[in-house]
Amino acid sequence: MKLCYLATLVAATLAIDAAATVGAEPLAAPAFAKDTVRDSEGGVIRGDVKAKRLSLIFTGDEFGESAEPILETLRERGVSGGFFLTGNFVRDKRLRPLVARMVEEGHYMGPHSDSHPLYAPWGDRQRSLVTADFFKDDLQKNIDGLREAGALAAGTPVLFVPPYEWYNAEHAAWSGEMGVGLINFTPGSGSNRDYAREGDRVFVPSQKILDDILAYEQKNPHGLNGFVLLLHLGSGRRDPFHPQLGTLCDKLSRRGYEFVRVDELLLAPAAR
Repeated sequence: MKLCYLATLVAATLAIDAAATVGAEPLAAPAFAKDTVRDSEGGVIRGDVKAKRLSLIFTGDEFGESAEPILETLRERGVSGGFFLTGNFVRDKRLRPLVARMVEEGHYMGPHSDSHPLYAPWGDRQRSLVTADFFKDDLQKNIDGLREAGALAAGTPVLFVPPYEWYNAEHAAWSGEMGVGLINFTPGSGSNRDYAREGDRVFVPSQKILDDILAYEQKNPHGLNGFVLLLHLGSGRRDPFHPQLGTLCDKLSRRGYEFVRVDELLLAPAAR
């Protein structure tokens, strides 16, 4: 009886250790290209401003009503996007077919946190609302869930867009300790406003968002060179941006821009 008990205990311990090893698989920190731009908190927010290339990235948490039309628009134009998904999104049975499609169609897929917590107060960015242990456990759970869904194959550099696209230098450092590269959208174009619903004080119609992106491209000295252009996979808006996405892609293509995956835009060639 004792031998049976010990054998069972050893087997259970080995199983736990194996699971822990998979969940905590060490990652190699992504090597960013030398011409990338970082913000004051250490997040990588832009590629080479001398190259007429940009990346479209999309974040998703509880909403995903724009995901399918976005995927259709990208497929029709041969554009590879970057999809940063929370564990909430990946676990949603209604959205799993779209997650599988993102994998199948070769888009970059990365974590956006598991539970979509706010890391720092809006009015006091330097104060963390989460501990290092919570941050790392939550992010690792998100990475594990993406791998279970077929994304982030072994050896793939892990790029991470924080929830709410809001973080501080401490969170960037914690990401680095995990071998994860923290990135964010390039500010200026206003594309990220597509999350705000009607009635929100910062709501902007989708047509104006499109117009503002194109106007920014014309007036900025570097245009959208190296841009990480963020849009959302849904928010419950009655006027979502996705019907404008094809027009945006077509107009920027006519202006000479090349759309590339975000890892191609930001990482050193040897690190992709």
